[in-house]
Amino acid sequence: MDGKTFVEVLKILKKESKNWNAPVVAFMGRTENNPYKVLIATILSLRTKDQITALASDRLFKVADTPEKMVKLTAEEIEKLIYPVGFYKNKAKTIKEISKIILEKYAGKVPDNLEDLLSLKGVGRKTANLVLSEGYKKPAICVDVHVHRISNRLGVVKTKTPEETEFKLMEILPKKYWRDVNWVLVAFGQTICKPIKPMCDICPVKNFCEFGKIKA
Repeated sequence: MDGKTFVEVLKILKKESKNWNAPVVAFMGRTENNPYKVLIATILSLRTKDQITALASDRLFKVADTPEKMVKLTAEEIEKLIYPVGFYKNKAKTIKEISKIILEKYAGKVPDNLEDLLSLKGVGRKTANLVLSEGYKKPAICVDVHVHRISNRLGVVKTKTPEETEFKLMEILPKKYWRDVNWVLVAFGQTICKPIKPMCDICPVKNFCEFGKIKA
């Protein structure tokens, strides 16, 4: 599948997404395009189910939704608010440490460039790109397991790692569509194109999909 066809697929999925009850859409609503909340919620989401992440984020942000408020909490207080997310003890320490760095080094503002974001403890390319795309509305492609799996399943790329997928998609896709990739494909992956037993019979883009053609 070339870039032009992939754009057509994204447009179809974006239009269909309003019919899906996808957790990623709720995540976007909760973070309200706020770079700090996007950053913290994404850290919480790592190796954690979406429903648990959503509840933990809500509890935490009701108490502390800025780095100024967060550093006033102890690591133990953060732990209690975010439990039972995966690795909650480590994440509590990371959140407190990152919040302190944001205050001391960046005057309370989450960095708006990839290099500085990646310098923060516990922040990888997935998290950094999500902050840029959803927090700052900058062109960035956030590749998680859904995006990596579906891009390969569709036949858009032939890659072995999420990072390879990110760079390949950046090559073939016009920048104006970069921000759509994550939330559209994640919503699609959470509802239709699941890892196990994808619902190919009701897939709106099955005619474009290499996997679907093989299955048929």
